[in-house]
This record gives sequence, structure tokens and C-alpha cells, in this order.
Amino acid sequence: MAIENLKARIARLPEQPGVYLYTNAAAETIYVGKARSLRDRVRSYLGARGSDPKTDALLDEITGVEVILTDSVVEALALENHLIKQRTPKFNILLRDDKNYPYLRLTVQESCPRIMVARRVERDGAFYAGPYLPASLARRTIDLTHKLFGIRSCNEIITGKRARPCLEYDIKRCTAPCVETICSPDQYARSVAAARLFLEGRNDELIAQLRGRMLEAAESEAFERAAQLRDALRTVETLRDRQQKMVTPRLGDRDACGIKLGAAGAVLQIFRMRNGRVIDRVELVNDADQLGGASEAEVVQAGLQQFYAVQPAPPEVHVPVSLEDAEPLGELWGRQTGRRVEVVMPRRGEKRALIDLAQRNAALAYDTRFNQEGATNYEALDALQSVLGLSVLPRRIECFDISTIQGAETVASLVVCEDGRMKRGEYRKFRIKGLNRESGIRNRESGQVSPDDFAAMHEVVHRHFRRVHERGGPWPDLVVVDGGKGQVNAAYAALEELGLGQLVAIGLAKQEELVFTRDQRDAIALAAGSQALRLLQRVRDEAHRFAVTFHRHARRMRDLRSALDAIPGIGPRRRKLLLTRFGSLAGVRRATREELTALVGPKVADAVLRHFAGQ
Repeated sequence: MAIENLKARIARLPEQPGVYLYTNAAAETIYVGKARSLRDRVRSYLGARGSDPKTDALLDEITGVEVILTDSVVEALALENHLIKQRTPKFNILLRDDKNYPYLRLTVQESCPRIMVARRVERDGAFYAGPYLPASLARRTIDLTHKLFGIRSCNEIITGKRARPCLEYDIKRCTAPCVETICSPDQYARSVAAARLFLEGRNDELIAQLRGRMLEAAESEAFERAAQLRDALRTVETLRDRQQKMVTPRLGDRDACGIKLGAAGAVLQIFRMRNGRVIDRVELVNDADQLGGASEAEVVQAGLQQFYAVQPAPPEVHVPVSLEDAEPLGELWGRQTGRRVEVVMPRRGEKRALIDLAQRNAALAYDTRFNQEGATNYEALDALQSVLGLSVLPRRIECFDISTIQGAETVASLVVCEDGRMKRGEYRKFRIKGLNRESGIRNRESGQVSPDDFAAMHEVVHRHFRRVHERGGPWPDLVVVDGGKGQVNAAYAALEELGLGQLVAIGLAKQEELVFTRDQRDAIALAAGSQALRLLQRVRDEAHRFAVTFHRHARRMRDLRSALDAIPGIGPRRRKLLLTRFGSLAGVRRATREELTALVGPKVADAVLRHFAGQ
């Protein structure tokens, strides 16, 4: 056992608090831990062989140990969490948050903040709220911040020197900070502060502020502004009254944690309660192979440390199991927030009922996530992430396909796959508008693709993501296009025009089933029958089916159309009268004004004559 070679080194370690780091033969950090007594904690590993498979695997790889002294266990906790995030050692528990649900990002670091959708929380100085579930709730919340508080939605650099405001101001969705004579920086800052209270769920405090500003505006005879504040006040009061009924004012601000640990992995759920109301829920997950026999207490502590590294902790954090470092954790989070934080395990009453609720939700999420079908889908997504070298699990995949025959009735389709399941409610179809309909797109005999196919892909990707950008999401983790390098380049060209070049797009070519990326010159050949390839094929084939179905419908509608449909004043009844009376379109074209007037009247007769004269 490699760790036995370190006995002399371990015997000289100090009996002080600190952090220890195990390294392997490649000098990589493979485990980070904290201890009240470094010598006792590290020495305990010498007799840990056989305790669980994870520890055995760790002991087999250890070739070195480093220690960092700290003044207290609290500082050791903070340093341990920082080193785990920085070095991502493979034997530490690293739970991932549920990326399916978005956050809202208030860019308070900007002079004129905006609100936008974010898929992950970053340390960039912005304020984050969420996650929101369902995801549509995030978009509705953004819409409310525009209507209630006039938070801007544009990407302009605000100087206040613009000559006139845009349409958003006219429709009362922006206070126009771009025009300083309309909205001063102080006024906009007050709107941003109100929006932040709204996002934090502090509705009572927000209502008091809105009422005071409304009365102030009324006293200064700014009646239009007072009316806007009155409407905002009523809306916030309605939202507060319609909040979920799980309200216990005595509980105040606190978080409750629930966990389900099983053979397939672990699900940790954190219920966030503010002003006695549960305002949202956060889910952290991990697979069994990365837990290595960890106990519930270890998983809970690791998950909470990661969560509160980016979120301020409330005054109380309720946990379902006793944590060894509960007191140091509370002290650490208290230093970060500037107030007292307690980590407690309730045993009875309303507080225990909230823990039980979180536990039931964690169990339900575990059963949903780790059932047989879900496990297969996650294995395919993990394999796809590994093959493509993606930074995140591709939980949301969007796929585009083009369908046409010799450039006629060119259409496109978009299908969405989340967590390995197709979401038919988010499918979209497009009629391609910018192509030359006389030129061929795909030669069915030679199989060659003309540049028009690339133009079609560019157009549909640009149109779709322009709308997604306007809505603020949801954003895909992976974009798939049906085709090769040319289609991938066309998709990236459209994304970069929108400032979305950071999105990942790949192409899947038919027949050879090769994967094309922007960064690799050679195509990637996935193993036949691999789960990653099967997932891509399933998504691509669904996009193809949807596009072909729409193309057939477009051809049928084209064949059923008549040239008479383009003439103003002629509907189905008059079209039938004309064709019955004159026998054909050519007969209508040869008819005199008197004949047409007798059948459809002088106004429509003139319209028919003008139409054919123009042709």
C-alpha cells in the first residue's frame, strides 16, 4: 500500500487544525480534507483499508501528502472548500446542481443593471435569484420586472445622452435611463432596488416602498407616475396573496435540506424559506460512482458547503442528519454574511415537518431521476459529454434539419431533447424565406449539397436564436445540425452574428454517421451502437421526420392553391363561381369586363383584370 511509505512523514505532522492534500504519482491532487488535528486525521488512513471501495481506491493511488495549517477549524473548512473548487480532486464529493432550471441574473455591477436568464451562478458581482421551476417562470418573472419596475432589456451602453427613448418606453416597459431628462440614474437605481426586493421574495418590504413612492408622486402631482406605482403595488400584493399556502410566519428566513441516498446515487434538495414562505427549491445530484460509500452526513455537508459558497446562508439551516462540523460551518457562513448562522437538526414540530417535506421531495426526485430509463439517458449524456469534451452535461439538445426538393418549398425543423427525452411541446417549424427558389439545394442523384443548403441553415439558426435571445432563454447545452462541416460553419456564423459564439454546435452527417465540430478538422467516428451515437441519431432522425412531414404539408398546400387566391376580393366561393362559369384559369383570363361584372360585380372584375394585366 503506497500510503505506508508515508508513515515517517505522517508521524511528523502537527496536531493542529488545517487542510491535508493527497497527491498521486503524477503530482495531481486527488483528495482534499480538513481536520482538527492533522496528525490524527491523516494517520487514521493507515488503518482504513477495507472500509469501503472508494477509500481502497484512494489508498492505492496516494504517493504524497501536503498540509496547510490554519488558526481554526472554521478557516480549515473555508480553505478546504476553496481547494476542492479550484482543483476538483476526483475522490472528493462534487455534487452538481440541476442545470435544467435557470437563474435570473441582475447585473448590479453595471451602471444601468439588466435582468437576464443564466444557467449557472458565477462570481461576477451580479445578484442571482432562483433557480426557477418550471423554467417558464423565469421568463414570466423577467416580464414582470419590465412591466412593474421598467428594468431595461436592451444591450446598449447607457450614457443618458440619447436623443429620444425607444419603443419599450412608449409601451411602459422601460423607464428610459438612456435619456437622462426622463429617468435620472438615481431614479433607475430605485427601480433596480425594487426589482431586487421582488426577486428576493421580500414582498412586504417592497409593498411598503412602493406605497411610499406612490404617495410621494401623488403629492408632487406626478399623477401618471403615481398611477404606474399604484398598478405595480396592486400586482405585487396580488402575487403575495396568491403565493403557495405553505406559509408559517414563525419560521422566518431559513433553509431546510432533504436527502435521498441510494445505490444509484444521491439527490439533495434545499428548500429556501423567506418571510415564512418557501420561495424556491434547489436540487443537487451525484452518481454513485463518485460518492464511494459516503454517508448521508458527508453528502449533506459537502453539498451545503458548495451551495453556500455562492449563495448567502440564512440565519438558520435545518439538516436531516447530525453534522460533525455543524458549529464551525455556522461560524464560517456567519462570517460570510455578517450575521449569526445556526446549523440545527430539528426533531419535532413545524421545523421537523419542513425537513420531512424536503426528504419526501428528495425521495421523489431520486425515483424520477434514477429509474431504469432515466439511468440509460444519463449514461448516454455522460458518454456524449466525454466524447465531445463538453464543460457541462448536454441536458438540453436542440437539433435543426432542412427539407426541400430542388429548392422548392424549403422548410426547416427544430426539435428539443431534455435529459434524453423529446419535448414535443417545444418543437418548431420554419419556412425558409431568404433562398433563391429557382436554384437547386440538394441533388438527389449525386448527393452533393449546394451553398443554398448552408444559407437555409444559417437563416433558421439565426431566426431561432434571435427569438431565444429576446426571451432570455432557455439556452441549449448542445446544438446539433443535420449535415457536415458546411452546415456547422453556417450555424456558427449565425450564432456569432448574435454574439452567441460560446454555444457548442456539431453536425451529424447521414450514411457515414460522422460527427463534425468547429475545432477539429477531422470528423469524429463514434463507435457503432454506442449510447452517445444512438442518442444523436434519435434526435437527428426526429428532426428529419418533423421537417419532412412539414415539407409534405407545404407541397400539398402549394398544389391546392390557385392563382385566383392572390386577387383581392376573391375567396373560395367566388373562385368556384369563376372556374365553373369559365371552365379554367385560362378561361377567366380571356373573359371580358362585362362577363366578369355580371358574375362578381364591377369592383372585383376590375381587380381580376388588373391582376392578369400585371402578369
